[in-house]
Amino acid sequence: MLRVAAVAVAVALAAAGCTGSPPAGSSVIAIDTNVDVCGGPWSAPHGGPTTFAVTNRYGAPMDVYLAGAAGGAVYQELEGIGTGATLNATVTLGNGRYRFECFPADGSAVLGPTVTIDAASGVSGTTPAVRPVTPADLIPVAKAYQAWVVGRLPVLRRQIDALVADVAAGDPAKAKADWLTAHLTYETLGAAYDAFGDLDSAINGDLTGFHKIEALLWSGSPAPALQAAVAGLLHAVDQLITQFATVDIDPNIIALRAHEIVENAIQFELNGTTDAGSHSNLATIGANLAGATETLNLLTPLLVSRYPKLASAKAALTAAQRLVAGLGHAGLDTLTRAQRENLNAELENLVELLAPIAAICDERVASQ
Repeated sequence: MLRVAAVAVAVALAAAGCTGSPPAGSSVIAIDTNVDVCGGPWSAPHGGPTTFAVTNRYGAPMDVYLAGAAGGAVYQELEGIGTGATLNATVTLGNGRYRFECFPADGSAVLGPTVTIDAASGVSGTTPAVRPVTPADLIPVAKAYQAWVVGRLPVLRRQIDALVADVAAGDPAKAKADWLTAHLTYETLGAAYDAFGDLDSAINGDLTGFHKIEALLWSGSPAPALQAAVAGLLHAVDQLITQFATVDIDPNIIALRAHEIVENAIQFELNGTTDAGSHSNLATIGANLAGATETLNLLTPLLVSRYPKLASAKAALTAAQRLVAGLGHAGLDTLTRAQRENLNAELENLVELLAPIAAICDERVASQ
């Protein structure tokens, strides 16, 4: 089930360098934007740390990019600047050709004049540019992920069939094993939960679907209650299979879920909040990491040239999976303090590395 985790999210492009006041040591350049002019003439011949105080002089909100003049790669982005408002954006400029690009909410893009910086050879730590991700980039990713989910749902259905048979046969040990198998399959599908709508809550809510069956199985509840619960789960999954065949996943969701899946694992699995008796939170974290891996793999072609820490993120994901697998399916209360601290650190490091992906892959308007 998709839950909102209260974990701080680092934003890579949109917020980095956007401050209330210019940092010490940066030069300040006032930039006016309108539908007639975007940025106007400005000069920063020596580059280095530069703060642009961008004011929207137009009568509607406006997004403003500082971009490369050739190819449109974005160095800084200010979103939704209100009429008359001023936002500061700080970047470190090296040699190159730059321009502002303005995107009013009710009009077409306006491109500012090209400004050349050619005396910044000694500048270090320059702000990297990121090529905008467009709908044309994201739609194939969403379609590929949707096809993967479509392929997983029949597997889930067969696993629940086995659970139904176990309950009918009065075999609680086998039912527990098959419950876990099916639940872990569902827990790999985290980037699709929004598209599942209300059926997500019916299948995997706090005490519905899987978790209701979990509570009944591990408390030794009577067979009639179990039979009704597994029948309800099977019905919900059948509805999902039918419904999902005609639903499109929002292309913007995939990148966001890459880190939210891990955030949810930290907040709701790592502390045992979702445990209804099976003590299978570690196994669930492993399934969540498998789901995050699927989303990251699909996003990799977009990220290779856009995210310098992609290799580190993938390595951290692999390390977290290896650590969780090594801990087995033991309950959280069996972990030593050192094991808990190590697991916490691995997952926090992972979510920090995954967080910028949402901002990098945020759908943007391309000027060219």
